[in-house]
Amino acid sequence: MRAQHSATYGGHMRNGDVSFWHSTTGPLAIRPPLPGDRDADIAIVGGGLTGLWSAYYLAERLPDARIVVLEREFCGFGASGRNGGWLSAEVAGNRRTYAAVAESRGRDGLDANRRLTATMRSGVDEVLDRITNESIECDAVKSGVLHIARCAAQDARLRAEIEHEEHLGGRWEYLDDVAVTERITVAGARSAMYSSQCARVNPAKLTRGVADAVARRGVQIFEGTTVTGIGPRRVDTDRGVVRAESILVCLEGFTATMPGTHRKLLPMNSSMIVTEPVDDEIWDRIGWGGCELLGETAHAYTYSQRTADGRIALGGRGVPYRFGSGIDDRGRTQERTTASLITALHEMFPATADTPIAHTWCGVLGVSRDWSASICYDPVTGIGSASGYVGSGLTTTNVAGRTLCDLVAGDRTDLTDLPWVGHRTRNWEPEPLRWLGVATMYAAYRTADRRELADGSSRTNVIARMADRVSGRS
Repeated sequence: MRAQHSATYGGHMRNGDVSFWHSTTGPLAIRPPLPGDRDADIAIVGGGLTGLWSAYYLAERLPDARIVVLEREFCGFGASGRNGGWLSAEVAGNRRTYAAVAESRGRDGLDANRRLTATMRSGVDEVLDRITNESIECDAVKSGVLHIARCAAQDARLRAEIEHEEHLGGRWEYLDDVAVTERITVAGARSAMYSSQCARVNPAKLTRGVADAVARRGVQIFEGTTVTGIGPRRVDTDRGVVRAESILVCLEGFTATMPGTHRKLLPMNSSMIVTEPVDDEIWDRIGWGGCELLGETAHAYTYSQRTADGRIALGGRGVPYRFGSGIDDRGRTQERTTASLITALHEMFPATADTPIAHTWCGVLGVSRDWSASICYDPVTGIGSASGYVGSGLTTTNVAGRTLCDLVAGDRTDLTDLPWVGHRTRNWEPEPLRWLGVATMYAAYRTADRRELADGSSRTNVIARMADRVSGRS
């Protein structure tokens, strides 16, 4: 594998350095750390988009409130600055779980899921409106999203998903192979589902822009400040103690770094590669003039975008989990993961075989035991949190931030009535069961993908169906 990809690796491919997206934002001026003990009305732990959007809307709703954001590294260091740049309307988590939660509260499960669909669809436009209003330059374009099917089983799932989403209020269009090729040339593509309600962004530019907008509203952001403990009305850090009436924990995939939380939320790894700018002749062969976001209906799927400067950025799970809920070292990923992503790139776009790879990196996303999101706030302790976006977090962070704002303000709204508000899930299994379970699950998905591509059956492979049930994804 190493020899096969030596030409595209080149001698200058960067590995880690947080992410390629950060290299496009210009010099980073890290804000000063917490200068000592401080009293506040609201303390937010985590300078990713969940924490920043929470601060943004809270400052708008409560302009006199003293709000502080505490970040160990710099805003956007985590998934907010490393993801695939999909501002999508996809509902994060398990639809069956949300229906069951709603029904346990005496609500209609179908209606709850329809409200989630509507919330996420409007959330895309809410973020785009804020990008415009705050003059955030983040390469945003509302280009829509395509999910490609490359075998009969994938096509059958795609058709079923369109029907299911339309039943829940989504709007998807089925494209046959001819209609797909009019938009983009993906080797082996036989069909796709398309939605216009998705936008491409540069996530690091977006996060930095939201952080600047938050600071303009009077919120104090303290970077380079490590939180060591969280309790009612108190946050302990290596720089001092912050006392606040409300404390919002917005760590998502980094939740496991806090003491006593390593089984609460599993930090799932996702890795990416990005090419050097692609030659015009190759773009002529690929197409992709609409800059749609691109996904798959495979079980071990990839996700990609055509960047504003003419590159292809492609991601996938790679090594999905590090033993003991470990976190990567500033985005550095494994060589075999990079090799597998390059293979996926060349299989989808053979014309890129000689296009060098510029950068590879990884990050973590938060996965709860039932693969569903949770937004909570306890007015007794003053502690709230939002997490478990399972890789569909870019729009969800904004919805979560607005929801936490409503909860802190004590307002009951359409957002606070959604089924993921107040939802709690059991812990993940202890090691080594946790590592074995995740490794086995993704090995099963890859095996199922290979068999579906080979056997031509329109039925989802039994191995994938079993993995879905065991993992809690279905």
